[in-house]
Amino acid sequence: MSQGVRTRPEGSGRALSEAYDTALLDLDGVVYAGGDAIAHAVDSLAAARSGGMRLAYVTNNALRTPDAVAAHLTDLGIAAEAADVVTSAQALARLIADQVPRGARVLVIGGEGLRVALRERGLEPVESAEDDPAAVAQGFGGPDLPWGRFAEACYAIARGVPWYASNTDLTIPSARGIAPGNGAAVEVVRIATGANPQVAGKPLPPMHRETILRTGARRPLVVGDRLDTDIEGAFNGGVDSLLVLTGVTDGPRLLAARPEHRPAYVDADLRGLLTGQPEITREGDGFRCGGWTATAGGDALALSGDGQPLDGLRALCAAAWTAGGESACTLDGGKVLARLGL
Repeated sequence: MSQGVRTRPEGSGRALSEAYDTALLDLDGVVYAGGDAIAHAVDSLAAARSGGMRLAYVTNNALRTPDAVAAHLTDLGIAAEAADVVTSAQALARLIADQVPRGARVLVIGGEGLRVALRERGLEPVESAEDDPAAVAQGFGGPDLPWGRFAEACYAIARGVPWYASNTDLTIPSARGIAPGNGAAVEVVRIATGANPQVAGKPLPPMHRETILRTGARRPLVVGDRLDTDIEGAFNGGVDSLLVLTGVTDGPRLLAARPEHRPAYVDADLRGLLTGQPEITREGDGFRCGGWTATAGGDALALSGDGQPLDGLRALCAAAWTAGGESACTLDGGKVLARLGL
């Protein structure tokens, strides 16, 4: 990763699948949405793998086991084994195991993925605050998680039991749109107890540590759709990232990104792994990418030229991030993004 504050996306003369040894891929919004493969994902991942890039699937969703995730990917046509999957449940289980005795009971507020991960670390999942737990572990439990599970967490936390959460993503993509994520459930317990959990998942260091330990990656590329988890996680880990525009991040959010949310590369979808990335050059007061030149002035961003919309977006990122410096850019980019259809 480049040192200092990133003020523009990077260029690459080589395909990213050749420049990096391992892709650390988010799942929801990157590989699939609502269970269905995102356009171009299957073929792009197969091509990257056949070219020698290792693929690891890194998800903040703690509901499913690695076996279940790998089976789902295989059903979609993506060759995957359980060892290729890293979940926030695994990172959370390691975090807890480092702080409580082996064999300790852990009150689980979540799904089977979290229970399996805890057992792998020699911990005993329990269901009630009356089971004398040494920790409370909260992970995404799906839309049918009973309300009473939150009460059990609150009872234990009120007695001084330490609380841990797999992640705090407020939302999760679904086939029908954006749905509440584990972070929304964590807020329920936080409001009721006034406590704050230790968090394992992206963008925090426990998840990056878990991923590197399991994959052995030496030059990893984080691939994600969220600025506040995937891209910030890469920033915290000191590695490069590719943002794909198939999930929750749109043009306005990207242009307003703070330094820790600025990806090294921006592309439409996972086909970006298979290509180089265009250079962005300084031209006078503006920034040029492809046939577009972007400038920042007054209270808005401006764009001139024509060409591929993504090149226009990359040029705008350079103008906006340079103007923002160490803060978020507040210049209006709505009109120029509309011109690009973004």
